[in-house]
Amino acid sequence: MQQDLAERVKARARELGFDLVGITTAEPSAFAEEYRDWVAQGYAGEMEYLTRNLHRRLDPRELLPEARSIIVVGMNYYTDTEEGPGTPQPDPERAVFARYARGDDYHDVMTARLRELLAFLKAEAGDGADGRVYVDAGPLLEREVARRAGLGWFGKNTMLINTRRGSYFFLGEIVTNVALAVDAPAIGGCGTCTRCLDACPTGAIIEPYKVDARRCLSYLTIEIKGPIPEDLRPALAASGNRIFGCDICQECCPFNRQVSTSRNPTLFPTEEPAYQPRDVTANSTVSNLLYLTEEEFRQKFKGSPVKRTKRRGLLRNAACALCNRDDEEAIAALKPALNDPEESVREAAAWSLKVIEERKLPSLD
Repeated sequence: MQQDLAERVKARARELGFDLVGITTAEPSAFAEEYRDWVAQGYAGEMEYLTRNLHRRLDPRELLPEARSIIVVGMNYYTDTEEGPGTPQPDPERAVFARYARGDDYHDVMTARLRELLAFLKAEAGDGADGRVYVDAGPLLEREVARRAGLGWFGKNTMLINTRRGSYFFLGEIVTNVALAVDAPAIGGCGTCTRCLDACPTGAIIEPYKVDARRCLSYLTIEIKGPIPEDLRPALAASGNRIFGCDICQECCPFNRQVSTSRNPTLFPTEEPAYQPRDVTANSTVSNLLYLTEEEFRQKFKGSPVKRTKRRGLLRNAACALCNRDDEEAIAALKPALNDPEESVREAAAWSLKVIEERKLPSLD
């Protein structure tokens, strides 16, 4: 009965557009000690949502007292724009957004479909069936439960990697009181490869399987509300105009090869319409973003993950990224930003202009 129901749930999940699906038990985290230590070291930075109510985050039964199973799904968001170490950037002025943020907000897309899957489960399981839906927003160690459900294994960059599909997929979960047949945990590993550690421009991967989020470009461009630390700004500027998030540790990963091989035959661009790049995330230059008004920002990024950083964060990032440019277009965009309504934008623009000016001064050596 449990196996038959599990197979029907998985079939329905695939009909709803999920590329990966697995099931595991609703047991407490096996990484509670490691996670508490990571938090105690301050590696979460300003992300207080990762440090609150740890007892709930470390035990799914705190989310649903009678929880017995967790259905875990993965959804491919890979787009085939060629970027990354060793790959020439088509346009040196183009603003680069992390792949996950180029289309619509995955929270909205996946939550709606997981609710459909939960409704299906309730109808199939009968009276008393219940569950809770989570998409990267609830207190759940989703990569751990995804590994236990067989979706992938932990890479040295802490990403969840599927041997045949790489790491470009979103995760979502249903915690349920329905007992379902579970899948075997995923098996795999990075071997001796250290490409992600070597490629990280800020040294955020401080050791294999451990990230200091405070140094990560994704954290710096999305999570922090104030100024980006000055010692890390040059790395942002040198990263290839990555003004929202970062994919470097994924782009250099052998399991994310863009050319299919017998070992990795199914890494393919997503066909999901919601995740296709918008014009603003595919074709904007860094300079042009500095001219965005609040209203324009809201219109262009409505329903987009980019709205998380707000206009002030995006323009702050763009201003910092321009410090490596000496052309008139960059300087012309930075000067009006000195009078921006947001202090963080003004400060970043002033800093970049100062860096550009100092670079142009003749050497005294």
